[in-house]
Amino acid sequence: MIDPGRYHLLLEAGGRPVQHGWWGSLEVARDKFRRWVGEYGSMPGARITLTDEERMEVLAVWPDPR
Repeated sequence: MIDPGRYHLLLEAGGRPVQHGWWGSLEVARDKFRRWVGEYGSMPGARITLTDEERMEVLAVWPDPR
């Protein structure tokens, strides 16, 4: 099986997965996160999450729940 990458980006709308991607580079994954916020952030109920799957750590969430 091919390793999909360490960094997982997930777009959800209304609590359901819409799109996702995997990248081996954090820099590329963060760039994709920013792009997805710009492209999909206005989608009703949109939530975008970037996760480091190796560490099982959420790196970024939009919209920011804080």
